[in-house]
Amino acid sequence: MRSPIHLTAREQRITWELLELLHGSLDLHEVLRGAYGALCKLVPADHGALCVSLPGHPTAYDWAVADLPPELFAGYADLAPHDFVRSAVIARPNMVLRDSEMLPRDAIERSVMYRRSRELGMRLEQAMAVLLAIEPDWHGGITLYRDRRRPFSDRERALLQHLAPSIAAATRACRRLGDSARRGDALEAALRREGVEVLVVAPPGSVLARSAGAEALLERWFAPVERSAGTLPSPLAGALGAAAAAPGSGAEAAPWTRRTRDGHLRVDFVPFVEQGRLLWVVELREGTAAAAPAAWRGRLTDRQVEVAERVLRGWDNALIAEDLGCTPATIKKHLQRVYDALGVPSRAALMVRATERS
Repeated sequence: MRSPIHLTAREQRITWELLELLHGSLDLHEVLRGAYGALCKLVPADHGALCVSLPGHPTAYDWAVADLPPELFAGYADLAPHDFVRSAVIARPNMVLRDSEMLPRDAIERSVMYRRSRELGMRLEQAMAVLLAIEPDWHGGITLYRDRRRPFSDRERALLQHLAPSIAAATRACRRLGDSARRGDALEAALRREGVEVLVVAPPGSVLARSAGAEALLERWFAPVERSAGTLPSPLAGALGAAAAAPGSGAEAAPWTRRTRDGHLRVDFVPFVEQGRLLWVVELREGTAAAAPAAWRGRLTDRQVEVAERVLRGWDNALIAEDLGCTPATIKKHLQRVYDALGVPSRAALMVRATERS
């Protein structure tokens, strides 16, 4: 979770400049070069590198920003096992670390990376870095260096930690959709992603496009009272609205999940730029699970089964009542009888029991 930080007026101005740069293009190099320039206004550095690993090659990188001697990168695959910065941040992904948290000072000065930089006429005396754990098979990284013995401050570390999720989200969007956008068909590429139903949404929730199976999926997972033509279902609109209103709102929103006895629905919100306009790609993935035990039906009435199934979908009492045409008080009574029949004390316990018995 991003630590809260109070930005000064200057820091807020530069932060918004950085966020605009992150979402002004889907060209990875353009985005990360712009982010680096703005970042160095907040956290002054003499050198820096922003990179993304190549899928399937954990020590091979696309160096979007390489503000270091080219010779340092020419043989990086051989140097990587000796890079104390890389080793430290891989062990603690998404956490900003300073050199003092990576190695003792004497060990840094004995390191291959430090000696190699000195051979190239550089004095990489201080470092601060973060590994952006983005996908299972690839990741990004930000490293800042100083030539002088001037450690990165607590404030500078907090600023980079605050911005890292937004940089990670923009990197993910570029990798997912950037190549297609450069060919002029980013939306079509998003809508054709295999195994995922997709909505393209303009804030606060207007659906601009959808994949072929998206509407049927929404009907399966959301009650009629939650749906409205041309807009996101209300629970998803609320989740997206909260993300858009949060500080540093260019970051990808937290996934939204709804579970039932038969499976679950995971929804991811990815910021996306189309012709200079910030949109959101809403990705919907269904997962299956074993059905609830047949013995449950023998212990519950038909109406109690209907109530229990809707609880397992994550619905609250008001929503269940709307769907079944009764009052929330009636649903509460049915639900208490479900608890008594199954020997569970709460909604959460009911969902756990359904998973265990399945």
